Amino acid sequence: MLNCSMFCALQFCSNVVHFFSQKESEDGKTYFVKIHAPWEVLATYADVLKIKAPFRADDILENREMPMGWLATPSASQKTSCTRARLLHLIVYLSVQCRYWKSSSYSNCESDRYKLYRYWARFLCFFKEQPINLIRKYYGEKIGLYFAWLGFYTEMLLFAAVVGTICFVYGLLTYEENEWRQQSHLFDNVATVFFAIFMGIWVTLFLEFWKRRQARLEYEWDLVDFEEEQQKLQLRPEYESKCSKRKLNVITQELEPYLPLTSKCARACLSGATVLFWLTLIIACIVGVIAYRLAVYAAFASIMKDSPTSHLHVVGPYITPQLATSVTASCINFIIIMILNFMYERVAIWITDLEVPKTHLEYENKLTMKMFLFQFVNYYSSCFYVAFFKGKFVGYPGNYAYFFGSLSKLRNEECDPGGCLIELTTQLVVVMTGKQVWGNIQEALVPWLMNWWGSRKARCHPESLYSRWEQDHDLQPFGQLGLFDEYLEMVIQFGFITLFVASFPLAPLLALINNILEVRVDAWKLTTQFRRPVAAKAHCIGAWEEILNAMAALSVVTNAFIVAFTSDMIPRLVYMYAYQPDGEMNMKGYINNSLSVFNISDSLMFHECSCLLNRYRDYRYPSGHEKQYFHTMQFWHILAAKLAFIIIMEHVVFMVKFVVARLISDVPSEVRARVKRERYLVQEYLHNYEVEKLKMQLQKQDHDECTCSPMIYPTMPGHEVLSDRL
Repeated sequence: MLNCSMFCALQFCSNVVHFFSQKESEDGKTYFVKIHAPWEVLATYADVLKIKAPFRADDILENREMPMGWLATPSASQKTSCTRARLLHLIVYLSVQCRYWKSSSYSNCESDRYKLYRYWARFLCFFKEQPINLIRKYYGEKIGLYFAWLGFYTEMLLFAAVVGTICFVYGLLTYEENEWRQQSHLFDNVATVFFAIFMGIWVTLFLEFWKRRQARLEYEWDLVDFEEEQQKLQLRPEYESKCSKRKLNVITQELEPYLPLTSKCARACLSGATVLFWLTLIIACIVGVIAYRLAVYAAFASIMKDSPTSHLHVVGPYITPQLATSVTASCINFIIIMILNFMYERVAIWITDLEVPKTHLEYENKLTMKMFLFQFVNYYSSCFYVAFFKGKFVGYPGNYAYFFGSLSKLRNEECDPGGCLIELTTQLVVVMTGKQVWGNIQEALVPWLMNWWGSRKARCHPESLYSRWEQDHDLQPFGQLGLFDEYLEMVIQFGFITLFVASFPLAPLLALINNILEVRVDAWKLTTQFRRPVAAKAHCIGAWEEILNAMAALSVVTNAFIVAFTSDMIPRLVYMYAYQPDGEMNMKGYINNSLSVFNISDSLMFHECSCLLNRYRDYRYPSGHEKQYFHTMQFWHILAAKLAFIIIMEHVVFMVKFVVARLISDVPSEVRARVKRERYLVQEYLHNYEVEKLKMQLQKQDHDECTCSPMIYPTMPGHEVLSDRL
């Protein structure tokens, strides 16, 4: 699609661009032009852009075979139409597409879009491998890398989902054997510790094997020597427009605009204050949800006291005021998260624009970090509160701790009788599942509705009036942040299944089911609902790789603390090995041992009562003891065991992660050999070329006396060298 200025630009460069057809659209203002650039034009601009070309056909035999090859889609040609599209985009913006629901009528003209729609974008192809090479050919390396990463992430989730499901089944089968028979046993059992350690190793294997897969794609897609220095040197127009001063660039030896340090500091301070304000807003929302929990718990307790649900034989015992409060609070928190998400993207863009990044790469990295910081606090803060703060500072009967200080009537939240782990599981299920369901509906439904509404007037016209290229023009633009949002969605999911997976072993299974659908939804909307984006190069997934590494390290710490302080695993083990009265290796008497006694007569409100006792979860001396209501030695033993478990688990997992990372090379030996072979061939060719040139010069001298300087390769005027593309 071309506007008037683009059309004039095409007419101006008509000596290098061949016009095939021109068709005026229905509105009479938009022109659709199908153009073709000759080989000379493509070669010229390829040299300008320094696009690499293969030096020689690869002569190293392939030593691996793809297992289960019947799952693979038809192999795609290695010719990259995205490179041609990128060259043409340098001349003029194009958005040329073709029918995706039927193949081309010309036998010698392949329709890549049709192949992508048939073998990739349909849900019935979920069990087949993605045509990564075809995706790269049609959409470019940057989008191809995203789908390669998403597919690999989904493959690795299969192993985590299987192990997590086995751990859950173990808790289900041993539910009747435990002494307390609380629903938290489904997730809080011996298998929880094993699964937490397993996930710490799994995340390392995932990141290391992805580096190897990425290195292989780097080689196959001619990105080995691709550097982002060229992108770093490309200044953003917004940066140049705001810079009034110039300084000498030592690389290009040219004057370039720059932003004074004082202006940078002022903008950085303003952006930092804005970030702090929005983070404070998130925390305020979390505090509001906590206040809701405290205020509503008493209401649920009085309402559900005589509720008919309490008489149900199957689910009645599980419908408690704590569970009802936790579920409703989680739903309210999820709604707040969705509302804030709508604002965060705009705030992050505004803050990044305020800082005026110098290059496009710097802009993308700054925006990535800000958006992730907002989303991290927004999605995970409630889970961190339930896991590490709720029920930890409640005091004891007669000396309770109060929310907002002693003047408030709202006591600090206590955990469910079964522990806080079941509440963390509830919070995780509601937020994670709700986000995934809402995200898929939004991704699929919103662009389809917008396209349906935008083309409502022209759908009744025949194709002669509403042509294919005009239909493609009416599709939604992919946008600068299209791929950014996809990465962010998956990274947030990655955080759910790694940071808090010890509380919910089925989280990888839910993520696996979602990602199988996510791949096809993303493929469908990119193929049918969006214009073909301009191809862009990238040799890695960028700043997201560093974020994944940081979350992998943090997940070891959070899961160790969840098992130690949120789960009841350590108190049970300490009781079984040290405090079991009969000296047997069982849990008989554990519940009675974990409850302390409070004499109600010690309270000022019930001073005249002397016969009422209250049991509460803690390890404190009873009334009448010389250390009444102080923590017992068992409490300190449990605390020491918890700290020892955290130290041991972290050291073991980090040591295994370190060993695994050292043993697994980031670049496969086969790829390393192929890269060295190519470089050797280039050097050999250059050497032979210089020798042949020298022989030709010597032959022209016709037995004259040699006046060459004593050099192996003498300096020759007008000497031809190979292009940088080699």
